[in-house]
Amino acid sequence: MAKPYRLCCLTKNKTNPAYEGARIGAARLANDLGCELLTFTPDVPDSVDEQDAHLVEALRQRPDAVLIAPADTSALDHRLRDIRDAGIPLFFFVTSSNTVKAETFVTSDNHTLAVGIANHLFEHLDGKGNVVILEGIDKSPTSAPRTRGFRDAAAVYPGINVVASRAGNYQHEDARIVMAEILQEQSDISGVLAANDFMAFGAIETMQEARRKAAVVGLNAMPDAIKAIQDGRLLATVGYDAMTMTCLAVHAAMRFLSGEAVPKLIELPGDVVHAGNCDAWDLPYEQRPLPAWDLALKHARP
Repeated sequence: MAKPYRLCCLTKNKTNPAYEGARIGAARLANDLGCELLTFTPDVPDSVDEQDAHLVEALRQRPDAVLIAPADTSALDHRLRDIRDAGIPLFFFVTSSNTVKAETFVTSDNHTLAVGIANHLFEHLDGKGNVVILEGIDKSPTSAPRTRGFRDAAAVYPGINVVASRAGNYQHEDARIVMAEILQEQSDISGVLAANDFMAFGAIETMQEARRKAAVVGLNAMPDAIKAIQDGRLLATVGYDAMTMTCLAVHAAMRFLSGEAVPKLIELPGDVVHAGNCDAWDLPYEQRPLPAWDLALKHARP
């Protein structure tokens, strides 16, 4: 891997700290591997139009490989095909296209993770109570399976009632707004299922301002979430780790460019992170361990 390959990495937004972690991890690993990393990120969160323009620019710059978390499962397909038609290998992380195939897709099973964190919340509530779901953005392929996972888990607990389900669009401020609306409508809320940590913080802050309390869980295991678990503001999160996914996509790209075979799908598990095990996650993204390629091989799918 002595050749200084040029990789282009496109994330979905600048606001969600999980994607900041993805960029930090990718840059650290690229530096360790001796390759150049170009990054593009929309100014408007999850903007398909901006990602479209970034793919045009990426094609103009002719990198050795393109790594992307698409903001939509189909709207960018024409640009992704342009990348492939130009002979530039494509790698997906976090999300993918429904029709355009990449050399490798690194992700986790969103439904399974959602069921796991929901079960953790429901067990904490002794199997009863009114709960709220804060959904992601409609066009994101991660949102629907997480919402479905929350609801599938709730269906197993007769004492759990889902009293509201609103889109917080994976954004902190959007979650604050919808949580304020829900609090006005619902006088009794025991738990909040947030589809990511960023929305979980919005819900927590809104409840604090309203002097209301409920157990809150999220997904991403970002550093601030670990601090919130330690100080009791957040019950738990899930290790849906965009940094690790992006790093493994960098590993896959470097190996593919060097002539090695890479798996089509790498599906990482996501452990529930709670007060009993969160200390191992208590590091900023700049200090979290970078994943080795062995992790990808361990979770490769045919």
